[in-house]
Parts: sequence; structure tokens; C-alpha cells
Amino acid sequence: MLWLKKFRRTSESVEPSFLRRTLPDLLDEGCDRTPNPDAFHQWTTLGWQTFSNRFARSSAEDLALGLLHLGLDRGDRVALLMHSDVQFCIADMGSLLAGLVNVPIDLTQTIENIIATLQHSEAKVLIVSNLDLLNQVSAYLGRASQLQHVIVAQVPAQWGQQHLQAPPEAPQNLTLVPPPSACLSLSEVRLRESEQSWPYCTAGIQVWSLESVQRQGRSHRWEGQFQQLRDGIRPQDLATLIYIPDAAGQLQAVMLTHENLSHNALSAFSSLPSLKRGSKEVVLSFLPLNHVLARSLLYGHMAYGHSIYFTTPHRVLKHLQEVSPTILTTVPLLLEKVYSKLLEAARKPSRFWLQRWLQHLGVQLAQRYELGRTPSLWDACLLKLLDPLIFARWRSLFGGRLRYLLSGGAALDGKIANLFAAAGIRILQGYGLTQTSAVVCVNRERANYAGTVGKPIAGAEVKIAPDGEIMVRGPSISPGYYKNPELTRSSFDPQGWMHTGDLGVFTTGGCLKVTGLKKDLFKLATGKYIAPLPIEQRLRRSPLVAQAVVVGADRKFCGVLLFPNWQMLRQEAQRLGLALAAEDLLHHPWILKRYQAIVEAANCHLPYWSAVKQFRLIPTALAVEKGSLAPIGQLQRAAILERFASEIDALYGSHSSSSEQPESPLPSAPPSLEEDACPAFARSLNPRFTT
Repeated sequence: MLWLKKFRRTSESVEPSFLRRTLPDLLDEGCDRTPNPDAFHQWTTLGWQTFSNRFARSSAEDLALGLLHLGLDRGDRVALLMHSDVQFCIADMGSLLAGLVNVPIDLTQTIENIIATLQHSEAKVLIVSNLDLLNQVSAYLGRASQLQHVIVAQVPAQWGQQHLQAPPEAPQNLTLVPPPSACLSLSEVRLRESEQSWPYCTAGIQVWSLESVQRQGRSHRWEGQFQQLRDGIRPQDLATLIYIPDAAGQLQAVMLTHENLSHNALSAFSSLPSLKRGSKEVVLSFLPLNHVLARSLLYGHMAYGHSIYFTTPHRVLKHLQEVSPTILTTVPLLLEKVYSKLLEAARKPSRFWLQRWLQHLGVQLAQRYELGRTPSLWDACLLKLLDPLIFARWRSLFGGRLRYLLSGGAALDGKIANLFAAAGIRILQGYGLTQTSAVVCVNRERANYAGTVGKPIAGAEVKIAPDGEIMVRGPSISPGYYKNPELTRSSFDPQGWMHTGDLGVFTTGGCLKVTGLKKDLFKLATGKYIAPLPIEQRLRRSPLVAQAVVVGADRKFCGVLLFPNWQMLRQEAQRLGLALAAEDLLHHPWILKRYQAIVEAANCHLPYWSAVKQFRLIPTALAVEKGSLAPIGQLQRAAILERFASEIDALYGSHSSSSEQPESPLPSAPPSLEEDACPAFARSLNPRFTT
């Protein structure tokens, strides 16, 4: 297939009806055009709770009035520290309807980053899902200088009586500075314990239940008020701030307007021409709503009046069987897990030899299949023969009636897309960024090609710069970064083109293929952003490390290639009494433990998902003459990834799970060996090491 680098592609023209829309408009469209009594489903330990889309709208309207009654002005920021569920939807839409700007916060971030987000955004209100989350951050809320109110969505039955009493004073020794790397615990056991205690909050911050704020809103209703609220919102108004890391690892707030998100949702859905409205489409949603992909698509589902079931990553496989959705949006990691299980099942010994042979044949046949190409007559006959015997079982893993399996957030391996397509499970891979309100390109039902991310959606204009960088402009593009005009100027040119930092080419059929990275940021298979530079800088602070290269693009977790400083390592070996050859030295348990401590120290201040889980010691050195370093010493990442591809693959081998431990403990190093500088309470998951 021919790839054209310096080639510009423009999508179909902008659909006028997708422009000049606010996000409350989309919910109104769903309620008025396709009222759905089963629009929102919330999983609980007692079963599914069901709410109509009109109930959700009414709840959001009550919250909007309640927030304004608290004294907030249009444009004030409301932070959301919430699980991805129905309550998030109500808090999101309620704050938007009030003309406020909401700030969704990643629950997996460190507490210090959560507090920094509250302070940087100048949030006046924090809405939390439950008392457990509040109790974990309440001691530090005094560092958010503008915060005035905390609203708790889920409170125990005795909350009303407790709230009439003065809360106990916080202990005198309560720490006001978040520990490095301390993250939120999301345990259900903690939630039950937290409901028995009053949350400690800094003086001057009032704590309310969500229901009490909504009750205040209902008491201040008057005829025509909601229409007045809607009329006061303009499509160009700022709707949300979404925090993502920059190349230095510092969180930056991407500004997105009502029109950015509403246009993106409607344009993306228009790429699926057979998509139905109302309860005929059933959605299983498990991706975090603080990320723009899940949130943008949620607005589309609201506009179409779909039935949405909210679950979690831990329950998604079970609920696929229970809900049998017609639409599932995922990140590649889930598909990789299912793919691995299918391959493992084909290799697994079984006394039912015929079933095992058919499974093996099915996998071999599916691995030969290629999207966009007609299979041979023989393969076509085998596909039809094996469909009820093998492939129907594969489809049953996703509930059996899936019509749209959308994948985004990171690159999907083409061989996975091909294998599932052979079984009648068509994955539509897409591409986008937070700054583009989610979707830029997506494969289509009748134009789906593995290894590509499809064609631009309506209104999105894409071109490839002379250096291969993908550039995008259109109605869904962010106006810039909050409080950072310099970064805004460097990311968006005067003609409206956004520099994505990704490299790509177009196929002759007009599909975009992402080929690499220009920016020093990458995404894990989970869709999480990783900034390698600050981690590498921390690792190089050790005299034992000459160079460090963080890897993990489109992988499950972060790994790192460590290039020893041989002069210092020899001195360390001599001090330890180790007279070994270079290769043996890199395998010695004391040396491995020494480098493990260095990695653990570098993981300090990082949330668990961005911590380095494994490392590999590389005996060779990076050099300019080998193309691994630029003359100024900068890492040439593309060349390094290619040169050390086998070493990187070894980090992610079948026995490299981050949850596994060494089969036997390492021998203790001599007492004089320097200990890890990162305190125990600040560590994330321990990294594994390989050589």
C-alpha cells in the first residue's frame, strides 16, 4: 500500500446542525426527541438502578439552581472528584447548565496533584462521590485557597442528623501537605468505614450533600427560569478544564468549549450511519469520564437517547455477559487481554481433541484474515463453517449482540483488529487528543483498515507537515491552555492548526496511519499519558546511571532501559568485593537491587500507573555516531526504540507481569549499601527487573 507523507486530507464539509450547540442542548435533544425511561443504569451491590433521561435532566436542573444559590457566578470553576457513573453525569450537566466551568479530576492521580489542580483552577466548589474520597483529601483542602464548598453525592442515611451538629475539630497533628505519591484508595470497605465518621475539613469550607443542594434549587424554581439558564449559555463559552501532563510532567489545563465537545460528539456519531436512536442501542460504559473520549461519546449517547449502563474496569467482562450491549468503547488493553486469552485457549491441552483442534484452526484462520481484503474462497468457506462452532463463542465474550466496538486512547495492534474481524467483531479504531475534544479520525463500517485510524470526521481538517507531524484544525479544536499563553502559542499556529506531536502518513485511500511520536509524551495501552523526561532526569541523578530511556508506548505499563555509568559501577563493585566480568556484574543480585532502589526513588511523586514497573540493564552505551544521541546529547527515541527492540520486548514478555514477584528473594546487600531515598509510604508498585 502506498503511503503519502506530504499530503493533505480534508473531511467532508461541516454539518451546520452540528455547530452552535451547547452541551445542555444535547441532553434536551435526547429527552425531547427520544424520551427513554431506561436511559441511565447504575450498578450497585443490590442490582442495577435505572433512571430516565428526563429524570437526569430534572436532577441536573435542580443542581444548577442549587449551585447558583450557593453564590457562584457564571464562569466559576467546579471540580469533580467522582467515579464514572450517573452521579457524575448529573454533576457535569448541572454545573454546565448553571454556566459554570467544571474540572474533572483523575481519581488515580496523586493527592498532591489533586490539590494542585484545585488550586490552579481556582475551584470554588468540589463535588465528590462519597465520604471516603472526601476523608482522604479533606486534610489538604486548605491548600486550595479559593475553595468554599464541598458537595458529597452519596451520603449515609444518618447524614441529615449529623449535619445539624457541629463537626469535630480536626486532630492537631493532621498533616496539611500531601505525602509524595500518595494516591486515593477506592476500596468499598473504606467507603463503609468512612460513612461512620464525619469528614474533617478546613475551617471556612462548608460541606453539603448533593440532595440538599438540589433541594435548595427546587425551592427557588420559577416559571421560565430553566429557559433563561439555557439562553445564558453560548456555544463559545468555556465548558471544562481537563488536566494532562506536558513533556516536563507538569499538569496543564486544556480548555474546551461547549461547541468543541458538542460538535465532536455529533460529528463522531454521524460517522456511524446505521446508528439507531433511543433504547435500541445499549451502551456499556467503563472508561473514566474525566478523560475526554468517554465524556465526548457520553454526550453523543445523551443526544441519541441511548440506554447507558455504567460499570467499572474490574466488572466490565462480567457485565458484558449480563448487559449484552450493542455499543462498547474501550482502550486497547481490554482487547489485548481478550486476544491473549483466545490464543492461550487454542494452545491449552484438552481431552476434547476435536474442540481443541477446531479452536486452533479458528485462531490460525483468523490470524490470516485481513480487514479490507476479500479472503480466498477456501478461507471464506472455513470462516462460514467455523462461525457457529468457534467464532460465535468469541462473540459471546462481548455479550453476543455487539454492533459497534470502538477503540481509542492508544494505538491498537493491527493483528488484533484482524483476528476479531474474522469472527465478526469489527473494531473501529479512532484517533484523537484531549485538545481535539476526543475524535479526529475513525474507521468506518464499510471502510475499516487494520493499522490505520480511518478518515477524518465531519469538520475535522487534517494535514501532514513537511517533517511528518500530524496537524489538525476544525470546530472541535481547543482554544488553548488555561493560564498558559506561551504553551498555547507554541501548540496552535495563527492559521488555527494544532501541532499534535504525533507523526503520520495517509494511505492512498485517505486513511490516517500514526507512525510515531515527535513529542516527548506517549500513551500506555490504558490511554494514560506518560511524560518520560522527568522520570529519566530523576534516574540520571544517580552516579550509577549514564542514560535512561523510559518506554511503554501502547504497552500495559512503563519500563526503562538503564545504561550504566561503567566507571562508577566498577567502583561500586570493587567496594562490594565483586570481581566479575561486565555481563556477570549486571546479573548479580546486589547490583540488581542497587538499580532497583534507584528506580524506586525515581518513582517517588508518581501515581501508580505512571511508575516504572520493570527495568533492563543495557551493557552498551548510547552514542552520537550510532544515531542514539543528537550532537547536543538529546535522546533520539525512534532510533533507540528500533535498535533495542528485542530488549524492550523482553520487558513485556509473558512472564513480566508487574504483579509477579521474583521466585526467590534477592540476597540482602551489605549494610553499607545506600538505601532508597523514597520513604516507604511514598512508593508506588515495586518495579520488576530483568537482564
